[in-house]
Amino acid sequence: MAAEGPATRRFEVWGDPITHSLSPALHTAAYARLGLTWTYGRRRVDEAAFAGELGSLGAEIHGLSLTMPLKTVAHAAARSRDEAAELTGAANTLVRSGAGFAAVNTDVGGLAAALVEVGAQGAERARIVGAGATATSALVSLQRIGATRVEVAARRPDAAAPLRSLADRLGVQLSIVPLAEPVGDVDLTVSTLPGDAPVDAADADRLAAHGGILFDVVYGTWPTVLGAAWQERGLPAHPGTAMLLHQAVRQIRVFTSGDPDAELADEHAVIAVMRRALVGG
Repeated sequence: MAAEGPATRRFEVWGDPITHSLSPALHTAAYARLGLTWTYGRRRVDEAAFAGELGSLGAEIHGLSLTMPLKTVAHAAARSRDEAAELTGAANTLVRSGAGFAAVNTDVGGLAAALVEVGAQGAERARIVGAGATATSALVSLQRIGATRVEVAARRPDAAAPLRSLADRLGVQLSIVPLAEPVGDVDLTVSTLPGDAPVDAADADRLAAHGGILFDVVYGTWPTVLGAAWQERGLPAHPGTAMLLHQAVRQIRVFTSGDPDAELADEHAVIAVMRRALVGG
């Protein structure tokens, strides 16, 4: 991965849709606090256009942030991948590396840090709601914070089947159930459903009754149906803003040093200005 480079660099976030993204505000605030003369823009790119857009980039674009639906195609396009990207088959970050791009998944570390922040460290029993690409990152994040037993509740349980091999690699006991039929109590629920995903109110209440802390990766629309169900029962429920923040911190680490685990200079202060930008955004 690239480490040293020109004083001025350009970065972008790609996805479809993209106008809602708060990443430009987060990155711009961090660059200013770090004294970097870098710019960070956004570009609407769908899966069909991704390869052509990536191939046409000039050397001035040093790195990219990827939102849905581009995380799997970005993973495939990279010439190298970090451990989290290899495990999940998804990448939300590309950074120039020689003649190509290296792929990094900072969603895993970002979600793990967010879960610790909301008091979920050491939650042994957890539930993931949803079986899409984000569920894979969620499973790795849960293993990192101490989960040993994870239940996946999905509308189509067969869609969650690929998570079984990953759970075996991680040493996590995995069960898969229909969304309407959660089994037993858990300490923590991580919802990976899109914000506009329809969830029956009775199913949401059933999940809340046995779900412990809720962390919903959605941040643009709050409360979600699940968030409202937790709140109605007086249970702790958190939107995905903390995940957005912490995955962006790790992206900036990659863009500055090439290492998602290498802390930034005066990182506490950088995170503080990013939090303020997040509220303002």
